[in-house]
Amino acid sequence: MVIDPFMPAMFRNPVADVNSLGLRRQGRKAMPYRYNRIGNPLKTIAIDFETANEQRGSACSVGLAWIEDGKVTRVEERLIRPKEMRFSGMNIAIHGIRPEHVEDAPEFPKVMDEFHDDFRGATMIAHNAAFDFSVWRTSLDLYRQSYPELTYLCSLKMAQRIWPHFLSHRLNMIAEHLGLRFAHHNAAEDAAVCAHAAIEMAKAVGATAVNAIPALIGMKPGRLTSEGYEACTCRKA
Repeated sequence: MVIDPFMPAMFRNPVADVNSLGLRRQGRKAMPYRYNRIGNPLKTIAIDFETANEQRGSACSVGLAWIEDGKVTRVEERLIRPKEMRFSGMNIAIHGIRPEHVEDAPEFPKVMDEFHDDFRGATMIAHNAAFDFSVWRTSLDLYRQSYPELTYLCSLKMAQRIWPHFLSHRLNMIAEHLGLRFAHHNAAEDAAVCAHAAIEMAKAVGATAVNAIPALIGMKPGRLTSEGYEACTCRKA
């Protein structure tokens, strides 16, 4: 068997390990992460953004992980050139992305337009969706672009409801509980772990799919529309 160095570890080895999902740090500009096991459009997608600084409109990387039939079937990462090329030392320390890594990358609209058809009508999911969807909205506002039409879920709120006994519901702690190894704050790996966690939560509540979880736990999905947005919320237990 020939091993593709960019194939996610979960497709190469039965041992769950997503360390290989990220970019090789030394070659971030030249080698965007891309792996697609199938060619069909998918409609349940985990998303994660990393930002250059404290501003929500400073996205410098986006990771996406597609879910189909209870499996992660596709993972992507794209670097993004922020509108304002200001990187804070704190953010660089978190994700390792520097200005030189994104100087030749496309800006937000072009990056996200690549996935326009995937997003249309999709159920998206993010860990702490309030942050990631604020990044998305703010970035679109900066470029005076309309919002896509989609529904979104927050895997953090889901985990708090489904696994209340966990001491922490941070993504790295959930990954540890699930036996997943990954590079935290690499957008592709964060999205992949979010997707795997969502799949496990669906199993935990007997949901037939990730987008069936909200009805079982008292969650109201969030929405993006051309008219604006609605936050993802949970009824009080």
